[in-house]
Amino acid sequence: RNRCQRLGLSGNARNWFLTGNPDSYRNFFGKGLRCLLDVPHTSGQEVNRNAHHSSGRFFSQSSQPLGEKIPSLLISSVGQAPRRFPAWNIQINGSFHTSASLQAAPVPLFWIIVKPAQKLFAIILGRSIRNWWKALPPNKRELFKESARKNKWKILLGVSSLGVVFVMFYFTHLEETPITGRARLLVFGKEHFRELSQMEYDMWMEQFKNQMLPETDARYQVVERVVGHLSESNKDVPQVSALKWVIHVVDEPGVNAFVLPNGQVFVFTGLLEAVSDIHQLSFILGHEIAHAVLEHAAEKASLVHFLDFLSLIFLTMIWAICPRDSLAVVGQWIQSKLQEFMFDRPYSRTLEAEADKVGLQFAAKACVDVRASSVFWQQMELAETIQGQPKLPEWLSTHPSHENRAEHLDRLIPEALKIRESCNCPSLSGPDPRLIFRLNMQHLLESSKGRKPPNSTKQDPSKPKLDFPHT
Repeated sequence: RNRCQRLGLSGNARNWFLTGNPDSYRNFFGKGLRCLLDVPHTSGQEVNRNAHHSSGRFFSQSSQPLGEKIPSLLISSVGQAPRRFPAWNIQINGSFHTSASLQAAPVPLFWIIVKPAQKLFAIILGRSIRNWWKALPPNKRELFKESARKNKWKILLGVSSLGVVFVMFYFTHLEETPITGRARLLVFGKEHFRELSQMEYDMWMEQFKNQMLPETDARYQVVERVVGHLSESNKDVPQVSALKWVIHVVDEPGVNAFVLPNGQVFVFTGLLEAVSDIHQLSFILGHEIAHAVLEHAAEKASLVHFLDFLSLIFLTMIWAICPRDSLAVVGQWIQSKLQEFMFDRPYSRTLEAEADKVGLQFAAKACVDVRASSVFWQQMELAETIQGQPKLPEWLSTHPSHENRAEHLDRLIPEALKIRESCNCPSLSGPDPRLIFRLNMQHLLESSKGRKPPNSTKQDPSKPKLDFPHT
């Protein structure tokens, strides 16, 4: 049996997250968290930080009515009684991406330099072949075609040999993913990525040097204790215990978090404002830790490297066949988009789903209420709907849609609950947070149906139109 840690969570401590009791909110950063996540602080975090305080706001999954003004969600400030804010004033940074806007680690430095040169070489080679063919006299063109017909089997053998080389390269660079055992292509060494992640760490620290919260800030301490408890509860996993997890909390409104391959954890305060409770935050950070543990950055860069090398052949052919440069540019753009939407983005969504699964397991071993994981994505979908943000098809995104993500987690929750039980965690008390969210949504819909602006049937342009198709 895996070594599991018990999270000291009483029924009352868990209930106040769900009911939105004002007194319990005042205790959130006090004795409540000291009881919930009483683990040693991570040492070695000697990063200079400039404090920039802002009040933390949290969505509340309240079993009480959502308020007279529809739509509104109950949000509380740290150490204060709850206040009501219009839901469309909650800042949502597009769709929530728990990975950094850049990849979790830079691709190896040599590939950054070589990649543009390879594409340029393919373009020059293809264009030279086209110009050479145009310059040939008609009789020589016919002789060349006749020679190609006579040696078609030799040409076919050469192309087939090249294909065999690529297939052999692919299968000789396969290895198993930690924990899940999934076969994946890995071209670059993991140690190189951890070294190069220091470069990206320096970049982020320079960018956010004036926005880092100090270690004395309550929000920093929450993140530190959650990460510490997750790593302590999963230290039987070699990849978790091998890394030193260092916390950085950035005072940024974007709903975002990411973990570099060397264990540097970055959390934006916008994420702390978007979560309802400690359970949702624990799952999200477990998801990010899973990305680092599963070495998704090296895996994704390896796939891109392999596909880009293959695409050089097609790029050369495009520039050789197209009669004009303008058509070649269009053909190159189409080829790059086909690669992006047929391989790159679907693969990214697969990695996100895998990180959700492993992150949920990490949270379960830490005795977190894993049922809260799907509620978070339903909340994100609700917030975006209230703000009137357009919903793009999932195939256009590198991440699964909020709806599909919540459904995927709902399917994984029964297994996670079994893991939680095997770790001798305290029994979950109180109602299921998913049920509470559905009841609140039902109340919101029923209240909004009977309300119309007096003496007007027009939509107020300052407030987005409500539409809850997935409730």
